[in-house]
Amino acid sequence: MKKTKKAFVCVTNDLLTDNRVDKVCNFLVEKGFEVTLVGRKRKSSLPLNNRNYTTKRLQLRFENGPKFYAEFSIRLFLYLLFKRQHLIVSNDLDTLLPCYALTKFKPSVDLVYDSHEYFTEVPELINRPKVQKVWEAIEGWIFPKLKKVYTVNTSIAKMYADKYKMKVEVVRNISPMWQPIEVPSKQDLGIPDGKFLVILQGAGINIDRGAEEAVQALALFEGVVLMIVGDGDVVPQLKQYVTEHALTEKVLFFGKRPYEEMMFFTHYAALGLTLDKATNVNYANSLPNKVFDYMHATTPIICTPILEVKTLVEQYEIGTVLSELSPSTIANAIQRYQSDSELLHKQQENCKNAAQLESWEHEKVVLNRIYAAE
Repeated sequence: MKKTKKAFVCVTNDLLTDNRVDKVCNFLVEKGFEVTLVGRKRKSSLPLNNRNYTTKRLQLRFENGPKFYAEFSIRLFLYLLFKRQHLIVSNDLDTLLPCYALTKFKPSVDLVYDSHEYFTEVPELINRPKVQKVWEAIEGWIFPKLKKVYTVNTSIAKMYADKYKMKVEVVRNISPMWQPIEVPSKQDLGIPDGKFLVILQGAGINIDRGAEEAVQALALFEGVVLMIVGDGDVVPQLKQYVTEHALTEKVLFFGKRPYEEMMFFTHYAALGLTLDKATNVNYANSLPNKVFDYMHATTPIICTPILEVKTLVEQYEIGTVLSELSPSTIANAIQRYQSDSELLHKQQENCKNAAQLESWEHEKVVLNRIYAAE
C-alpha cells in the first residue's frame, strides 16, 4: 500500500491569523498530502480553530529577538529531523535556515520557499544594519540554491528575480470567495448600530501602516466609528491615544479574531482602510491581503498610493486613493462616502464584480504548477 505523502509547512508565528498559510495548507490537503503546520505558541496565543490538517505549536523560552530566532531554528530543525516528510514549505526568511539545513540531511525532501514580503527590508530591520546584514547573508547564501520560490506580488517577484537571476513565481494573497452561511448580528459582535462604520483589520497593525493617522482622523467629525480588528506593535499606543483624547466611543478595539470572525466585522463596515507608507522597500511594494478581504466583503477601500494597491483599486474602481496620508485626507475621503450613498453603492457593486475575478481559486492555478511534480 502506497504511503501518504507528508508535508510540513513552517512559520514563526502562532498560526491563528496567518490566512495565507492556512490556504496553502488546505491546498496541499486537496493535493493528497498529510499536512502539519508548525509554528510557535506565545503566552498570549489563543486556541486554534478546527482545521483540515495537523498543527504543532512549539513552546519556547524566548518571545523575540536573536535568542528567539536561535531557539526557534534549533527546535524546528530537531522537530523536523525526527519526522518523515516528502515536502517542506518554508514561509519567509526566518524559517528558511532550519528548513534548508534539513534538506542537507535529507536530500530527497523537496523544499519550497514562500516569501510573504521582501524580508530584509522590513521596518524592523532597516534601522538595525548589523541584524539586517545577518539576514541578508542567510538569504544570499540559500536563495540562489532554491529550486521553487514564489512570493506575494509581481513587484517583489521582480526584485528577487533581478537580484538572484532566477525565476520567482507569484501567488497573491487573495481571499477565497467569502460565502458565509450565517452572519452574526451587530449586537452579537459588539458593533454599535446607527453609525457609519470604517474598519482597519489585519495581523500587522504596525508602525508606518497609517493606524495613527486613521485614529486621529476620527476626532475631526461625528457619526463615524473606526473598528480596529487585529493587533500589532502600535496598538498599545493607539489605545492610550484614544483614552487621552476621549475617543473611546469613536474608536473600538476588537483584538485578534479568527479569519471568519474578522470577516463579519469587515462585512458590516462601509469602508476599509489600508494605509501603508512607502517608508521602506517592503511597504512600498506591498499588496496586503486586507485589500482582497475588503473586496470580497464588498467594502470599498481608502488607500495610500502604494503601487500594487493603487493599481488594483483604480483598475476595478473599488475605492479612493489618497494623494497623501494625513488625518485630514482620511477624514475628507470618509466624509465623501458618508454624504454620497450613490458612490458608496456603486463601489460596493464594483467590489462584488471584482471578487469574481480576484479570488484564491484563480491563484491555485499557479500553485498547481509549482507543486505539480510533488
